[in-house]
Amino acid sequence: MATNIMFSYTIPYFLQRLAKSYTWKVKTNDKKLYLTFDDGPHPLITPWVLNQLAIYNAGATFFCVGDNVRKFPETYREVLAGKHAVGNHTYHHVSGWKCSLADYRKEIKEAALLIHSPLFRPPYGQIKPCHGRFLKSEYQIIMWNYLSGDFDKNLKRNESLEAMKKAGPGSIMVFHDNEKAFENLQILLPEILRYFSLKGYTFDTIPYLK
Repeated sequence: MATNIMFSYTIPYFLQRLAKSYTWKVKTNDKKLYLTFDDGPHPLITPWVLNQLAIYNAGATFFCVGDNVRKFPETYREVLAGKHAVGNHTYHHVSGWKCSLADYRKEIKEAALLIHSPLFRPPYGQIKPCHGRFLKSEYQIIMWNYLSGDFDKNLKRNESLEAMKKAGPGSIMVFHDNEKAFENLQILLPEILRYFSLKGYTFDTIPYLK
C-alpha cells in the first residue's frame, strides 16, 4: 500500500489496518504515551525540547535528519545523553513520492552512518510499497496516531490540543523540532506534558519490537 498521510490530527483506524506492518501505536495497557519529534536536531529548538521533557522526566524519540546531525553533532549528542531514542528520517528529508527506490535507499543508508537506530519514520508520512519492502528487513517503520499539526502556521492550537487530549495508552504523538513549528510547539508541548502528567501518564521512548 502506498501511504501518504495528509494533515489530520488523528489517523483513521482503517488506514492503520491497511498498513498494519507499520507501527501506529505501541501495544500497552499502561498509561504511557510516546512523544516523537521530527526533523532535528536544531541547535536552539532541540535543547528547548529537551529541557521541557526533563521537567517531567519524560523520554521521547527523535527522528533525525542526517544532514542536521552532521551540522549539529553536539545537539545530537545532547539528545543521546538524555537517554532518549533516535530514529532515521533520511539524510535530506526527502519525499517518498519523489524518490526512486535506489535514491531512497541511498538517503537512508547515508543517514544511517550517523544515526545508529533500527527505527525509521518516512518524511511527510510518505512511503511507497517498494520502500516499505526494502525497509522491513532492517527497520521498524514508525508512524503515529496523533499529529499535533505544529508545522501549520494557521494551526488552531485549541483544536489541536483538544484532539491530542483524546490520546490513550500507547498513543504515538508527532511534534517537530524545527523553526517552522517552534511557535506552535512552545504552546502545545508544555500543555500536553502537563495535562497527561496530571492524569497519571508517563512518557517513554518507542521500543524496538522486532
